[in-house]
Amino acid sequence: MQVIRSPRVYDVCIVGSGAGGGTVAKVLTEAGANVVMLEGGPMWDSAKDSAMFAWNYESPTRGYGGDKKPFGAFDGCIGGWEIEGEPYTVGRGAWRWFRGRMLGGRTHHWGRISLRFGPDDFRRKSLDGLGDDWPITYDDMKPYYDKLDSFVGIFGENHAARTGLHNEPDGIFLPPPRPRAHELLIKRACDQLRIPIVASRLSILTRAHNGRAACHYCGQCGRGCATHSNFSSVSVMLPPALKTGQLTIVPNAMAREVTTGDDGLATGVAYVDTQKLTDHHVRARVVVVAASCGESARLLLNSKSPRHPNGLANSSGVVGKYLTDSTGLSVGGHVPALAGLPRYNADGTGGAHLYLPWWGDNKALGFPRGYHVELGGGYGMPGYGFLSGIHNFPGSRGGGYGAELKDEYRRYYGSFVNFAGRGEQVARADNYVEIDPNVVDKYGIPVLRFHHTWSDHERLQAKHMQETFRSIIEAMGGTPTSPMPTAAEDYGLAVGGLIIHEAGAVRMGHDATTSALNRYCQAHDAKNLFVADGAPFVSQADKNLTWTIMALAWRTAEYIADERRKGNL
Repeated sequence: MQVIRSPRVYDVCIVGSGAGGGTVAKVLTEAGANVVMLEGGPMWDSAKDSAMFAWNYESPTRGYGGDKKPFGAFDGCIGGWEIEGEPYTVGRGAWRWFRGRMLGGRTHHWGRISLRFGPDDFRRKSLDGLGDDWPITYDDMKPYYDKLDSFVGIFGENHAARTGLHNEPDGIFLPPPRPRAHELLIKRACDQLRIPIVASRLSILTRAHNGRAACHYCGQCGRGCATHSNFSSVSVMLPPALKTGQLTIVPNAMAREVTTGDDGLATGVAYVDTQKLTDHHVRARVVVVAASCGESARLLLNSKSPRHPNGLANSSGVVGKYLTDSTGLSVGGHVPALAGLPRYNADGTGGAHLYLPWWGDNKALGFPRGYHVELGGGYGMPGYGFLSGIHNFPGSRGGGYGAELKDEYRRYYGSFVNFAGRGEQVARADNYVEIDPNVVDKYGIPVLRFHHTWSDHERLQAKHMQETFRSIIEAMGGTPTSPMPTAAEDYGLAVGGLIIHEAGAVRMGHDATTSALNRYCQAHDAKNLFVADGAPFVSQADKNLTWTIMALAWRTAEYIADERRKGNL
């Protein structure tokens, strides 16, 4: 195999351009490092490549995306659950793996829900005896959450003093948009049930901020924001890095292996040019792996050498273990009181303006950890599948055809609500990924095999979600549109991986015999190797991961810059 070797030695090579990789690139280039970034997909510009202003009826499939665009024909993320020529396998249990293949990665896909972990989330074992504590605390992370809030821009409200939810820390927020009509009705029901409901925390600009325009409320955040008003790595992190002149981006570069020298330290990254199918090697003094949790674990496990026979950073044997995803399920309901309402704040951001943070007392509930609730409803853009099964809706006249069917659609439009729970799975060593010895992808790189199951902790949490969401719908005067799933059906829990919050496969810790990384996400086994995505997480939380991925990456990057100044790297 002929390998094309770069003569240049960069200060830092970053694998991945998403939330973690983009953040590291911004901080390190501004600190003076020359950085090369390897991205497995093509270049992508939100301003030029987004279909933000297209109507679903402009698509030949009326917005249906099929297997290649599972979130709609105009969804901004290139990639998906299945990528041609890039398989993965599943051993015990079940798993789905969503991958982004483009500059900015999955930051083009996510809902911009930007929740800080709280003080309890870093010390769960101390509180309930399950899992492990992180090697850092909320106080270690707070300065980096603050930097993110100030630099990126996020709307929300500080409510801990009012709600008493001490594990929902205050932040630095732009004003939140006003609630929509269905959200106000949900709030009235939640107030009756004594369930706290507060302004969402989304990284979408409600005011012009740091040179980026305020959101104009088209509601199409998932398509890539042409005005850069919501967060993506491409819109927010990479522009300042490129402005320094210190960042080189190599697109279509699929990382094969982190190479090491006789001393065991990282020397660079070997990759495949996915367009020319040629092999390359780029050299660097520091390597930061930020390819997403699963891809980072895969890259390290495939990086074997005489000094690292079990894979790089894996002398403990822990790389690949403690894989988690958020628990998740949804319940929808029809609410007659919403039918035919005059429009009230009907437009807005591409996500909900209110949400429910976790409020429960686990000691009284009988299961550990909690969840937050994302709200749905209102007047989304009609497209393929819109109000499907209308003949089965409560009070339907049977659907019909022609003018009668159109009247049915108009009558039901906007009269539904949806509740999506996103909760914490307790990390276990027997949920893990490994290299499948029998399967390679189209580039000849060995693929991952997943092993993942839920425990009764998550099933009982799911049961609580179901009962709570149904009680809110009924308090609104509505009717759930699906029957309550049974215990045999895991109460409707989504298959692992479907929530796209995977974390924990290259965990951090104080002890090099039980963790791969130290408290700065630096490999115990190779001091010039770092991981900057969800893989270092010791545990999930009842919050989405992205804000903590970026805060942790910012902290890691500042540590690298400081160590370089001291001559330690």
